[in-house]
Parts: sequence; structure tokens; C-alpha cells
Amino acid sequence: MPQRPVRLAARAVLLHEDRLLMVNAFPGDQSDLWCAPGGGVEPHQSVPDNLAREVHEETGLRIAVGAPCLINEFHAPERGFHQVDLYFRCTLVSGSLSDSWQDPEKIVHSRRFFSREELHDIRFKPDSLPEIAWGSGIGYDPLEPLER
Repeated sequence: MPQRPVRLAARAVLLHEDRLLMVNAFPGDQSDLWCAPGGGVEPHQSVPDNLAREVHEETGLRIAVGAPCLINEFHAPERGFHQVDLYFRCTLVSGSLSDSWQDPEKIVHSRRFFSREELHDIRFKPDSLPEIAWGSGIGYDPLEPLER
């Protein structure tokens, strides 16, 4: 399988009222996997600017981007896929989640805040996200398989 270039993405770790913002970025019923909001980094824009744009597109929320807290590598060698996600601690500036919000790219179809306990009932990536979100410091997950 031909290898694609490594993709760089930025993701938000946003706790609001002790609940973590998550999105399902699989259109329709393709997957029940949830992740932190964010997406691919566009050239010639700062990573925080990319992240703020992506979070707004996916959720309708305005955020302030803080310090990095996690580097996670996802890969699926059988598909030639390798992505490096940079996670940043973020705070909510304005907005609220609405079922009527539409992701302009129509990728994210569900968005919601989860308590730490509620995360036990869903599939999510990366595996270390709860420890990072409710902890402190910086984490690194090398070459985590894309699916679990």
C-alpha cells in the first residue's frame, strides 16, 4: 500500500462545567467513535488559529486556545494512514451547543459534553483523553491504532 504523507491535526481539550466536549466525525451511522473537536492544519495559519476555526465549524462554539497537553499519533498501516494530533487545553469564550448547527463540511453530525463517568459508556479516541482532560501536564501516545 502506498504511504500518504503524515497528516498534522489540532484538537481541543475543552472542559466546561466539568464535562468534556466531544464530537462524532463520521457522517451518518458510519461509526460510534467520538473524539475531541478539531481537524487538519492548513498551511500558513498558526496551529491555534486552525484549531479555533475547526472547533467553530464543527460545534458553533468560540474558544480560546491555551497550552498544548497531548501529542497523539494515530495510524492504520494497512491503509497507509498516519496522523499526528496536537491537543490543546481550551476554554469556552462564547456559544452553546445546538442540534441545529451544521458543520459546513458535513463531517461532524453529533457534538456534546460528556462527564468523565459518561465516557465509560462510549467509544472514543485517544485512549488517554480522560486522564489528560481531568489531569495536568503533557502526555504523549505513540502510534495508537486508529480503531479499538
